[in-house]
Amino acid sequence: MDVLEPVGRFLASQPLLALFLTIAAGYWLGARSIRGFALGSGAVLFVGLAVGAAAPTLQIPALIGNLGLMLFLYGVGIAYGAQFLRGLTSARGAKANAAALAGVLAALGVMLAAVHFWPGVTLAKALGAYAGAGTSTAALQAALAVFGPTPATGYSVAYPVGVAIPIMLLGLYNAWRKPRLVQPDKPSLHVEEVDVEDVAVLGRTVGAVAQTLPAGVTVSAVRRDHHNIGATDALELRRGDVLLLTGTDPDALRRAAMRFGHTQPGRMLRDRGDLDYERFFVSNPQVAGRRLGDLALPAEADARVLHLRRSDVDLAPHADRVLEFGDRVGLMAPRASFPALGRFFGDSVKGTGEIGYIGLGVGVTLGLALGAIVWTIPGLGRFSLGFAGLLLVALLLGWRRRTGSLQWAMPISANLVLRNFGLTVFLAVVGLSSGATFAATIAQSGWTYLLLGSAIVAVLTAVTLGLALWVFRLPFDAAAGIVAGATGNPAILAFGNRIAPTDQPDIGYAMIFPSMTLVKILLVQIVAVMAA
Repeated sequence: MDVLEPVGRFLASQPLLALFLTIAAGYWLGARSIRGFALGSGAVLFVGLAVGAAAPTLQIPALIGNLGLMLFLYGVGIAYGAQFLRGLTSARGAKANAAALAGVLAALGVMLAAVHFWPGVTLAKALGAYAGAGTSTAALQAALAVFGPTPATGYSVAYPVGVAIPIMLLGLYNAWRKPRLVQPDKPSLHVEEVDVEDVAVLGRTVGAVAQTLPAGVTVSAVRRDHHNIGATDALELRRGDVLLLTGTDPDALRRAAMRFGHTQPGRMLRDRGDLDYERFFVSNPQVAGRRLGDLALPAEADARVLHLRRSDVDLAPHADRVLEFGDRVGLMAPRASFPALGRFFGDSVKGTGEIGYIGLGVGVTLGLALGAIVWTIPGLGRFSLGFAGLLLVALLLGWRRRTGSLQWAMPISANLVLRNFGLTVFLAVVGLSSGATFAATIAQSGWTYLLLGSAIVAVLTAVTLGLALWVFRLPFDAAAGIVAGATGNPAILAFGNRIAPTDQPDIGYAMIFPSMTLVKILLVQIVAVMAA
């Protein structure tokens, strides 16, 4: 212990050094795997607890941790707003919320049973343990408003296990069952060159024929008299024409080709004299967030959109597809028009990593303002949403993408960096700030509230996970996100993403976290008011 004291004093005198030392050591520890089990970024929290206990006088401004949490929640909301709203109104969304609600209510039942049957457990500290086990600062605030500072003791002990136990249970289930994850298909662009031979299409316009093609198949260009020309809707098809059909479904593409005649690959793609193909990055804020059908491409460019590539996936270019920063739009056009098209789309890799700070500032301001509103429920008292309000606003803005000239969406790469950095800083600050309190409370109160917090969060996790998997038959990656949303801590979500690397954990978390935060606040209010 004598050896650690000077180290603790040094760390306490250098808070920023301690912060980034915690981040570095946490990520190093999180990358270590034991039989396939690793903590990932969640290890930052536990390293922070150890450093905080070793340096009890270390003070990290709470504003730094709040800033990290704010960046994380806003980034998640912007990225998954559309999926959140679709999921909320779907059958899967109803099942997810039912599973999470059952888990939160079961955890409350454990807490109330402990107050009645466990000697020495008081309601004030038990409510704090309930808020800590559910990692809900907003719920703690509701308990503090009724009982004063007493609930903070149970909260400080239960919070670390509120993070550790869900991670352990998810990791153990993953190691035991090894659930199979269904990875989404990553379609790529396919082309067919086909002779126009069928008399049924001769004399018809490209626009009329295109309406009869399978979904996702497009007539992109026509070869006539040894020249490639753009496939405008008014162009009439003649015998001897060659069509360039494009799409992401090879079977649909072959079926479409059979309606015209025999395939003749190579003639159009080898001849780049009249038309050529190029991809352009979407980095122009005036283009990002707009529907493909609303784009006014330069008239002199004579360009046609063949496909859209987003996050290594090719997408069909239908009119309702909304462009995002960082998308790569594939166009067929005369090579001389490429500079004009580049200026239209922006075509800057650097630009795809930049953030619209006006949209970010306005969006965060609106979210924090909603979270700061104090709501009054007759008979139950007053409460505020806190950061759950920020997430709700971010989800709405992520669904909207843009409002007039104000761009809410972010480039995917910038969003990932923003929210991952925010999460890391938040976890480090929570660990450093709670380490000394955690150790002191254990020493003073024994293991009572640590065991109570463990029981509460274990029931919450087990009930939510069990219902999601075995009653509602949801896939494991979705269930991991639901558990993360019900338990409420981003570290659990980060671990869920590590063991189930799809987009479903993020969507489940975004779908559950706001509603369950509100439920926890109301439950603590109801219990506190009834006991007062």
